[in-house]
Amino acid sequence: MYLTTVVNRHSEFRTCFDSEGRLGYWDSLSPSFTIFHDDDQTFSSIWTLYAEEFNDFYSRYLDDLKMYGSVKQFAAKANEPPNTFPISSIPWVSFTGFNLNVYNEGTYLLPIFTMGKYFQYDEKIQLPLSGQFHHAVCDGYHVGVLFNELQFLADTCKEWLPIKKEG
Repeated sequence: MYLTTVVNRHSEFRTCFDSEGRLGYWDSLSPSFTIFHDDDQTFSSIWTLYAEEFNDFYSRYLDDLKMYGSVKQFAAKANEPPNTFPISSIPWVSFTGFNLNVYNEGTYLLPIFTMGKYFQYDEKIQLPLSGQFHHAVCDGYHVGVLFNELQFLADTCKEWLPIKKEG
C-alpha cells in the first residue's frame, strides 16, 4: 500500500506512453502484483484498484486475494487496466541488488519493484526493495525522494497503520 501511495505522489513515476504512443501521465496507478502458489510453485498476477485510504485499499486487496488467489493463470484477475505498475516479491531471499531486464524498445517508463526476504539487523527489521526506473522520466534525485518517503512511512507506520488492539 505505502509503495503505491508514494508512487502516486509523483508524476514522474506515473509517466508513460498511451496506446497511441503519446507521452503523458496517469492521475493514479494501481499495483499489479505476483502471488505464489505453494502447491505447484507457480505464480499468478493480480491487480488491485488503488485507494488513498489504507482501509479501503486493504479491503480491496483482501477481496482480490480471496477471489483470485487460487486462480492458476498468469493473469489471475482479468481486465487489468493500463495504469498499473508491477510489484513482485522474492520472499525466500534477501538481496542487496536485483536487476530485471524488460525489453520493449525503451518504451516501458513505469517503475518496477521487487521485494525480498525481510531480516533483522541491529534490532531493526530490514526489507530489501529494488526499484527499476527509466532514466527518461526520472533521475537519481527523484528515486532518492521516493526511497526517503518510503523509509519515512515505514518509520512512522504506527501513526498511520490501523493496528487492532487485543482485548
